[in-house]
Amino acid sequence: MENVILIIHLILALCMIGLVLLQRSEGGGLGMGGGGAATGRPAMTALGKLTWVFAAAFFSTSIALTVLATQNSDAFSVVDGTVEETQTVQPPDLDVLLPPVLDGSQTTPSANTPLLPPAVD
Repeated sequence: MENVILIIHLILALCMIGLVLLQRSEGGGLGMGGGGAATGRPAMTALGKLTWVFAAAFFSTSIALTVLATQNSDAFSVVDGTVEETQTVQPPDLDVLLPPVLDGSQTTPSANTPLLPPAVD
């Protein structure tokens, strides 16, 4: 059912793009054209009415797809998943990664203290 609505949604989107491109430009984009508030707009053409019908159908399929997606979900939030993952990750053992720290009594490392960390193959 969801795939059928999605295909209808895509067809409506393509039809709306075509209808908008077919319509005649009224000029004065963003209100830059002449005329004041008292000027009337011409009557809506058949292409304008058809565009409104396709737009209403497009919005209704959008809402239907959203409702279907929420019903099919398992109520799992992405945020919940990231919180669980960060809590389960263990930090690495720092004793293996860091060289030994010399305290104030030692001025040079002892003979059994390696100067470099062990090589990883």
